[in-house]
Amino acid sequence: MDTPHRPLKKICVVGGGTAGWIAAALMAEHFKGLQCEIELVESDEIGTIGVGESTVPPFLQLLTKLGVDEAAFIRETQASFKLGIEFRDWSRKGERYFHPFGVIGAPVDISEFYQVWLKARRHGLDRPLQDFAPASVMAREGRFMLPFKAPRTPLAGASYALHVDARRVAQFLRRFAEARGVVRTEGLVEGVDRRPNGFVRGLRLRSGKVVEADFFIDCTGFRALLLGKAMGVGYTDWSQWLLCDRAVAVQTENVGPAPPYTVAHAQDYGWRWRIPLQHRAGNGYVFSSAHLSDDEATATLLAQVEGRPVVDPMTVPFKTGVRDRIWSGNVLALGLASGFIEPLESTAIHLIYRGMDFFFRYLPNADCDPALADEYNRRMIADYEEIRDFIILHYCLTQRDDTAFWRACRDMVLPSELSARIALFRANGTLAEGLDALFRSASWQSVMDGMGVMPRSWHPLVERINFAGLAQRMDQAADLLARVVADQPTHADFIRSHCAAPYE
Repeated sequence: MDTPHRPLKKICVVGGGTAGWIAAALMAEHFKGLQCEIELVESDEIGTIGVGESTVPPFLQLLTKLGVDEAAFIRETQASFKLGIEFRDWSRKGERYFHPFGVIGAPVDISEFYQVWLKARRHGLDRPLQDFAPASVMAREGRFMLPFKAPRTPLAGASYALHVDARRVAQFLRRFAEARGVVRTEGLVEGVDRRPNGFVRGLRLRSGKVVEADFFIDCTGFRALLLGKAMGVGYTDWSQWLLCDRAVAVQTENVGPAPPYTVAHAQDYGWRWRIPLQHRAGNGYVFSSAHLSDDEATATLLAQVEGRPVVDPMTVPFKTGVRDRIWSGNVLALGLASGFIEPLESTAIHLIYRGMDFFFRYLPNADCDPALADEYNRRMIADYEEIRDFIILHYCLTQRDDTAFWRACRDMVLPSELSARIALFRANGTLAEGLDALFRSASWQSVMDGMGVMPRSWHPLVERINFAGLAQRMDQAADLLARVVADQPTHADFIRSHCAAPYE
């Protein structure tokens, strides 16, 4: 007998902030023409974390799917452009490297550029890898141009993301969602009612109101009020690989023009971020509480920040890991409620967007067929594990031994898949790429190279290429890229001309 088609008639988002309002805004756009009510329950009494203010390039796909004008969004969120991340003192003190967005060089014959670069170094090429990455060269020179505005130039292969004010992002998306019919209910959740089959029936608010729905999206942060507390879904702890478990954050006035990249500066017991926005900068110290106290971390951060603090420092404890299931029954978690990986590669907002993308892909009826949830969980947990391994890579390859923290990072036993990836890369620069991975070959190559990992050889098919004069031609290509970048506006001038945010 066919199962009756019972589409979702109402979805309740529990919790606001970036996660809640991304979910609400995307559903408001995707469910146009469907009879599906969306209600978001949040309380002004509960603050949001909001320390992550940096994104990765897929964030721009979110704006496109919403039909949001990028320049208007940048103005309203006081955003700046991000071409990648500069890492300081990670391999050794005094060394730095850059992880760019977009391509590095162009394929030669049937070989990718990195493989050709490996052999060219043996034939007299004296150019670092990032001299061939358009995003790296623009970042180094403090210049910016939208890659799609520079077709048929070396800049076309660059990519970019945004530095954003997380609080303003949530406000922007709230206005967007409410204008499209999302209902916001102010209230604190005091209880959760369950159905006989274990599904959540509704929320009991302190006001006495009961909010019922067919499906619930848990955006209640680390509390995981629905998925963790009500549904009893466990948490897999990854702290044996990622030792940092706290962050202290502070906002400061800008000093000089905002550079078009994030800075991740390794410290004695973790690392410090600097994220430049148009009118201020976000700063933080992610650290291990086993090695450093909150007061010591705060003092270290305040001694290093540039510019006057405009708020008091805020300390955020966290546990790195992921829920055993991110979707259980008729509850799906987003953001901190689903898991947490420290913000070294700015992936928090990406995982929210990714979680909604998969939700639409495996959208259930009211019966929430467990086969859909199973596939959702497989794909999302694979994403978390991919990002986890990429973050561990930054730590485990260190050559620092100046503190107990860095010695523990260097000596840890790695997840088996990451260990195999590194061994494969050391052989001849080959990479095992996952299904629909966030971090592609250029990202792994940049971090491996930046951390001092040089393959023993190169891929054998590079031998097809005639290397006579190739090193000279590669030098000329790098010089051309540098000249094209020099002709672009500075990052500050580009923002001033296209998307400057008004001072308030």
